[in-house]
Amino acid sequence: MTKENLRIVFLGTPDFAVESLRRIIGEGYNVVGVVTMPDKQAGRGHKMIQSPVKQFAVEHGLFLMQPPNLKDPAFIEQLQSLHADLFVVIAFRMLPEAVWSMPPLGTFNLHGSLLPRYRGAAPINRAIMNGDSETGVTTFFLKHEIDTGDIIDRRAISVGPDENAGSVHDRLMELGAELTLDTLAHILQGDLRPMPQDQLPDASETSNAPKIFKEDCRIDWNRPARSVHNHIRGLSPYPGAWTTIECEGNPPSEIKILASAVASETSACGTPGQISTTGGRLTVCCASGQIEVLEVQPAGKRRMAAADWLRGARLQNASLN
Repeated sequence: MTKENLRIVFLGTPDFAVESLRRIIGEGYNVVGVVTMPDKQAGRGHKMIQSPVKQFAVEHGLFLMQPPNLKDPAFIEQLQSLHADLFVVIAFRMLPEAVWSMPPLGTFNLHGSLLPRYRGAAPINRAIMNGDSETGVTTFFLKHEIDTGDIIDRRAISVGPDENAGSVHDRLMELGAELTLDTLAHILQGDLRPMPQDQLPDASETSNAPKIFKEDCRIDWNRPARSVHNHIRGLSPYPGAWTTIECEGNPPSEIKILASAVASETSACGTPGQISTTGGRLTVCCASGQIEVLEVQPAGKRRMAAADWLRGARLQNASLN
């Protein structure tokens, strides 16, 4: 079998998936169909937004499917009519068995962690929020339980102590595209040796990375400074860690903190959440030590440097909760 006659269906939605699809097409593989999420309304104008994968597929003339229901018999029939040999899944929804078991060569997924660590919807964010110094990407064959299939290959990268989720996402997107191509090459060569996750040397390090909701993003100032800093960078630039600011004479309001630095890990400071603006710097006390706030986004406003925000903010007797 060659690249040209290996019939592939690609399933994905966000930018993270686009880079792999771009590389697959660029390498001459035969993508006979693309599946992505239906368009959705967004913003105050309720404008219909297309997924990045849809935009790429349309630009490149690829056959596109956007099923609202992955179990819909009409969609299953349409998928079967493509006679695909292989499905490639990157950052998509959970697939029913009727879909992932369809192609004779199987369905493999690219996941943004070193499985079995961080199974779930938010592996990149969760790894950084937990302060991990290493993460990576994994390809594996799908099975019933989410992110538990046999491992094809993994690639690791180091994570800097001040690197945020956006930076790590972009590096893993590139690394993941390379791993996707390598996985396809091994499938063509027929020399895969998939390994069950419970047989990996780090099988005991299994952990979960559930979807992130608003309350998960709230900053807990009753944690050490390093932990608070990791929480902030693990949620930056999106969805953004937030806290409530209370100032004398003003009602409480939410503010996102999008960049920070550890000012001190051990020094005594004050009440957790207490603000200091000495020397034009915005620092906040934590359970131990303090962080310096570098970038913020007040409610209803743009992202800005903390120093710029300080010049116009009234922070008399202010604290963060």
